Amino acid sequence: MTSSFEQRVGHNEALFRDINERIEAGHWRDDDSETVAFRCECSMLGCNLLVEMTMAEYERVRASPRRFLLVPGHEIPEVEVVVARGEGYVVVEKVGEAGRVAEAADRREE
Repeated sequence: MTSSFEQRVGHNEALFRDINERIEAGHWRDDDSETVAFRCECSMLGCNLLVEMTMAEYERVRASPRRFLLVPGHEIPEVEVVVARGEGYVVVEKVGEAGRVAEAADRREE
């Protein structure tokens, strides 16, 4: 796995995570049990699939800057490991260079 590939994957997924941050910001926090449609945070630029989960569940994903929400089957085993599974989604954690890039790109860490 080349470093440039890992960097590109980290950057792409961080970009899609930013989109979900904006989705999250647009919802009221009064009902953490209400489901919200989040965008799959995979590295495929053409992916437009949605994952439904509660705001509280998404906050658990975002607790680590190296973790991302994906549709099952969108994982790239060379740069990420599945750390959780739910109905219609997986949570992956970036490793290696992709993990470092994702962590550096996390706006919550600023």
